[in-house]
Amino acid sequence: MKESLDHIRDEILRLVKQATSPDALEQIRVAALGKKGQVTALMKSLGGLDPEARRSQGAALNRLKDEVETAIGHAARRLEDAALAARLAGVAEGPHIEDDFYNFTALNIPPEHPARQEQDTFYLRERPDGSRKVLRTHTSPVQIRTMMRDKPPLRIIVPGRTFRSDHDATHSPMFHQVEGLVIDKSTHMGHLKGCLIEFCRAFFDIDDLPVRFRPSYFPFTEPSAEVDIGCSREGGGLKIGAGGDWLEILGSGMVHPKVLANCGLDPAEYQGFAFGMGIERIAMLKYGIPDLRTFYESDLRWLRHYGFLPLDLPSMTGGLGQ
Repeated sequence: MKESLDHIRDEILRLVKQATSPDALEQIRVAALGKKGQVTALMKSLGGLDPEARRSQGAALNRLKDEVETAIGHAARRLEDAALAARLAGVAEGPHIEDDFYNFTALNIPPEHPARQEQDTFYLRERPDGSRKVLRTHTSPVQIRTMMRDKPPLRIIVPGRTFRSDHDATHSPMFHQVEGLVIDKSTHMGHLKGCLIEFCRAFFDIDDLPVRFRPSYFPFTEPSAEVDIGCSREGGGLKIGAGGDWLEILGSGMVHPKVLANCGLDPAEYQGFAFGMGIERIAMLKYGIPDLRTFYESDLRWLRHYGFLPLDLPSMTGGLGQ
């Protein structure tokens, strides 16, 4: 009996190790441990054995079942990690130092726009031709580079550092944004709304979170909309998801035809949507963090207080979390 169980175990573990997808792994689990599975059938056969044999074989089958369940659990985590790595490998990135064209002109931002002024933007030294590179003020240049390089349909997520000449409790000279871009022949405003409503409710973990789209203006989208979520400010505090107030969290809209044309795409053929948000800002709202500057102070007490610390490091005396 032992040799038979060893053979069954080796074969199941071999299949588990070779599984290349969650669906394939689930089929292996059902074939081994499901109601009609191989191990389950052996467990059911124990009733026909004498007490001593039932006890001995039952213990062996329980060990086999535990070993198979453990192997399947490890394989599931392996496949999840691989799937996440594959998705992250497809995230679009771009340089921190940008040309004026990618950061402003291609995005339909006119020469007189306030964002181009030195009080808002970090400019590098003037080059021999009179032009000046900038520290990118948003992650949108990556959208331009992607549309100029790749042929639609396009679906990208763009995270990264951005830089603006601003510094106070809610602004930092360096911060992070994440943007999304979809370009094809049929995507419309309804798809944008559905995508962002699902995101907001998932991020704040509130299934019925009120979400509204308020008409706005951005040079690179038309129509444009600010996205607000429901909140309450009673008692001087902020509570997401309840009450009669609204809180703006991100900007969005349909990609402007001029932006498409600047990237070599025919606006009569292609359309799509884009959205963007500050990563620190939405984290501050979710976790009740009052000051943006604390993100960059490398204080372990702050990390522990907000539950961001991945390692169980020794406690520090005083301050947050004490």
